[in-house]
Amino acid sequence: MRREQQVPKSTSRTGSVTAAVETPTLSAPKRPHHRWQDYALLLALACCWSSTYPLTKIGLGSIPPLTFISARSLIAALFLMVILRIRGRRIPTDAKAWKLFAFQQTINSTIPFLVITWAQQYVAAAPTVVLASTTPIFAFLITWAITRHEPATLLKLTGAILGLAGTAVIIGLDALTGLGSEIFAEMAILLATISFACATIFGLRLSDYDPMVVAAGSLLFGGLILLPAAIIVDHPWTLHPTPQALAAVVTMGIFSSAIGLMLFYMCLARLGTLTTNAQGYLRIPIGVALSVVLLGESVPSNLALGLVLVMAGVAAMTVPGDRYKLALNWLLARLRG
Repeated sequence: MRREQQVPKSTSRTGSVTAAVETPTLSAPKRPHHRWQDYALLLALACCWSSTYPLTKIGLGSIPPLTFISARSLIAALFLMVILRIRGRRIPTDAKAWKLFAFQQTINSTIPFLVITWAQQYVAAAPTVVLASTTPIFAFLITWAITRHEPATLLKLTGAILGLAGTAVIIGLDALTGLGSEIFAEMAILLATISFACATIFGLRLSDYDPMVVAAGSLLFGGLILLPAAIIVDHPWTLHPTPQALAAVVTMGIFSSAIGLMLFYMCLARLGTLTTNAQGYLRIPIGVALSVVLLGESVPSNLALGLVLVMAGVAAMTVPGDRYKLALNWLLARLRG
């Protein structure tokens, strides 16, 4: 991966591609054109993470939230550590790497998930999804106003807004009528989405590490940090989870958490923060389809219109601006000729 400046690296094997002696600088990936494989990774990430909603609903039916989150994180970490062992790699043991893993996991998972879980006691599911879908907009504003680590173009902002509008249409415009009734809980959800946005930007600092190593380290920290609270509050040994709930925990741990988080860091390195955030909108129609298949939920009446808006937003956020100019010039030339 090309970088804006080179960082001195040691030659010791620590589970990273090469372990950086100093913290990597924040820089966007510099590629003249993204390859179709990069966008395939983005779609795969959306598929992995879109399964979160129906699987969580199945798992929480008989497993409390703290135990559920801790278990899925530890299962995911164990799965990745086995794969790393097969590959002949290991998780670094130095304090600097673990500080990076811990901070990333805290802002990307632990804090926002706990906050949203609390807020959902007061805010219905539909407006929660709409509020949580503002992450790409916050990522754009932070990139444009503060970090400026990659171009924050008007086209990408337009895409983020279109994607949010499409999400609202798919979920149901009537979901917006309830916004404002629980202002503190809704503000908490927005703060959680800002945390997600910061995590996509901070995640670039981990691009010198193998994405599987970052995912394994982050998930191991997240699972262990919640384990004592789960033991004290939930008394897991007294629980009687259903086979469906256990299957949901394992499936979510392997696909949503382990593979999903690994793909997330791969997309960050290849596509940058703003384009990677576009997967948040792709997850909505995929998640709706999974909910219909797995949970028997009804198909939203405005699904077609919502899909058009979502796909337009994703295209605006992912396709480079020069491609649009080339397409427009080609179309004008054809009309004139």
